[in-house]
Amino acid sequence: MNSKRPVNLDLSTIHFPLPAVTSIVHRVTGVLLFIGLIFVFWALDASLSSPEGFDSVRETLEGNLLAKLIAWGLLSALAYHFVAGIKHLIMDADIGVTLEGGVRKSQITVVVSAVLVVLAGVWVW
Repeated sequence: MNSKRPVNLDLSTIHFPLPAVTSIVHRVTGVLLFIGLIFVFWALDASLSSPEGFDSVRETLEGNLLAKLIAWGLLSALAYHFVAGIKHLIMDADIGVTLEGGVRKSQITVVVSAVLVVLAGVWVW
């Protein structure tokens, strides 16, 4: 195919609409949650191995800033992924499948997720 159309591969010049951004972030949080399962399974295994293992995991989470950041990051990713997943389920049910409805649902997703991320931060810290 010999097309003479201009090709713009510089993603920094493309303005994505809010529904596209929320959809992309939903995918990214899914990948982060999958990778974060390594940390979660390690903590679960160590905490269930013995009472000393449970104390070790508790002390690690209480005293280590990096562990708290990882836990907060995973909870934040889970919160956003959950809210965005509900948005996608609503879209699959053909509710509000218009341009205005998509933007409104994306705005609601961002606001609800931000509230949940703040609540997760309060809970972890």
